[in-house]
Amino acid sequence: MLKFTQAQRTLSCIRNMLPRIVTTGVVIHGEPVLYVDPENVPPMLNFLKNHTMTRCKQLLDVTAVDVPTRPKRFEVVYQLLSVEHNSRMRVKTQVGALGEEGVPSVVDLFPSANWFEREVWDMYGIYFAGHPDLRRILTDYGFQGHPLRKDFPLSGFVEVRYDSTKKRVVTEPVQLSQEFRQFDLLTPWQTK
Repeated sequence: MLKFTQAQRTLSCIRNMLPRIVTTGVVIHGEPVLYVDPENVPPMLNFLKNHTMTRCKQLLDVTAVDVPTRPKRFEVVYQLLSVEHNSRMRVKTQVGALGEEGVPSVVDLFPSANWFEREVWDMYGIYFAGHPDLRRILTDYGFQGHPLRKDFPLSGFVEVRYDSTKKRVVTEPVQLSQEFRQFDLLTPWQTK
């Protein structure tokens, strides 16, 4: 006979209460993970914050994952904590590239989302609709691209250095002095 854990019961109840919002769900390492469409993120987080069964009053983090092989390449992940129930919960949604509508902002629901959403915007280029101040937070204002995207070059586009002759910081295009080498990763031993 199967024994359900508290996380599995919680996940099952939420899926039964919100069948049109929760597309799927799974329990990973004892924590429920709920998948929703981008437009359903605010109602889902509002439910998890205020329902007596969950009481997830703290938004711990908002982050993203880039999987370029998917049609909707970005997965936005919300990490929630319930101190009252001593439990954690994740809400995930998938969005496409830069030109699409993005994800609705949850700053009104969780003020801590302000910095998290700005960081995801800066690093991945995922747009949060309705965000009060969506601008770069970790990179320079003139920075081109989004550094945590898988299509961003490892060496970047420009390098910033201090020029002692000009007595200021200068920005120059990256010039690699050596070509990238090809490695045979199949064998750890040198063959020649």
